[in-house]
Amino acid sequence: MEIERKYLVSEVPANLKDYHCRVIEQGYLSTHPVVRVRKDNDSYYLTYKGSGMMAREEYNLPLTAESYEHLLAKADGNIITKKRYEIPDGTGKTIELDLFEGVFSGLTLAEVEFESVEEANAYIPPSWFTKDVTMDTAYHNSNMSKKVVIKP
Repeated sequence: MEIERKYLVSEVPANLKDYHCRVIEQGYLSTHPVVRVRKDNDSYYLTYKGSGMMAREEYNLPLTAESYEHLLAKADGNIITKKRYEIPDGTGKTIELDLFEGVFSGLTLAEVEFESVEEANAYIPPSWFTKDVTMDTAYHNSNMSKKVVIKP
């Protein structure tokens, strides 16, 4: 079970280089249900996500690099690319700060995962989080993969 809240942020911490960074690339084979392939640094996964907004089932299966590349070529829509910084929030939680690249360059989202829905509902975000977009499907990566992006 994945339980997470997602936020827009007002500013990015100046000391990002001090935190662990993962380079992520992912494509969607299906958005209903969500089936995605992801490269996370040098690891590869096929992920199934059940329905839900803040809490939903999630299953990850390991892939080889070759399987990932084969499946990524079959993905629909936009390939999502981002750098994810893991930032301790001072309460024992880790903020996963996503700086999007490629077609979504400039978008920055923060996610925090929880052990229970009650814990998620009780979470008090840091002051640099501006808007809770957990329930806004526009910020689900699976929906972003379907957006038409026009660059000048």
